[in-house]
Amino acid sequence: SSVLSVFGINFAKTEFNLILPVGISFYTFQSLSYIIDSYRNEVKLEKNIFKYALFVSFFPNILAGPIERSKNLLKQFDEVHQFDYERVRDGLILMLWGYFQKVVIAARLEILTDMVYGNFKEYNGITLVISLFAYGLRIYCDFASYSNIAIGAAKVMGFHLMTNFKQPFFSKSVKEFWRRWHISLNTWFVDYLYIPLGGSRVKPWRKYFNVMLVFLSSGLWHGANMTYIMWGATNGIFQIAGDLLKPIRAKICAILHYDFNNRIGKAIRITFTFILFHISLVFFCAKTVPDAFEIFGRMFTGFSLTPLFDGTLYSLDSVCQTFIFCCSHW
Repeated sequence: SSVLSVFGINFAKTEFNLILPVGISFYTFQSLSYIIDSYRNEVKLEKNIFKYALFVSFFPNILAGPIERSKNLLKQFDEVHQFDYERVRDGLILMLWGYFQKVVIAARLEILTDMVYGNFKEYNGITLVISLFAYGLRIYCDFASYSNIAIGAAKVMGFHLMTNFKQPFFSKSVKEFWRRWHISLNTWFVDYLYIPLGGSRVKPWRKYFNVMLVFLSSGLWHGANMTYIMWGATNGIFQIAGDLLKPIRAKICAILHYDFNNRIGKAIRITFTFILFHISLVFFCAKTVPDAFEIFGRMFTGFSLTPLFDGTLYSLDSVCQTFIFCCSHW
């Protein structure tokens, strides 16, 4: 309609509302893994339609993952699952930890971050920076909580689902971060997109093209919005830059006779990776790309540490008090 209006042609806009099934992005990828693995002869063809339907719609992980592989989950439906007290106990504890992450941490931080980034023009400087770190913790606890509940629920019934998060905020590089964050999705892209494209066994420029394509696809998977694509592109650039700068960093360390793998070096790398990830999150939490760049600008506008001490952060709609109250009671 917008394109035709340039030529003076009026085209009536019609609303198109499509009701999508819940968990469509997860079970689509899960189904694709079976199709591709079958094509590669990596799994036996499943002739029982009910067993295949159970694999696709396995209720613990259908809503939010982890995205399971057919070679891991399908065979478990043929096993006999006996009651085991320790396994059930561990599964319930993992579910309880997932509920704690969601209800106590993520749900409280959601109020704070939605308030700040929903009205970001009212804030600047340190308030936006602190809220961005809160947003990162919220996203992690929100997503990890669903994964832990799913893995725990499956464990109670005797099924093993893959680990989806492995302390990502302690990663020492962007590449390591993406081996620890949403593992089931990232390994899916590696197995079914990155490696078929040649992986790292190709020329450097092609390798970096593959990396960027994977991250752009990952961004698009999260939502059909330019902000998600920019988020994926930013993380792709960070990983490629880290790979290109690695030899330079090694030479500098050799000249200075400094071991970048000691405790201080590791702490610096962890902090730097943590900051880079949160920089990319600005695109994730912004509604539009221009909004994201405006948020970046406002972070350095009127920057002052005063809000840390004058009660500004603590008084943000009483969210912080409630959050601290909940954590202290837990």
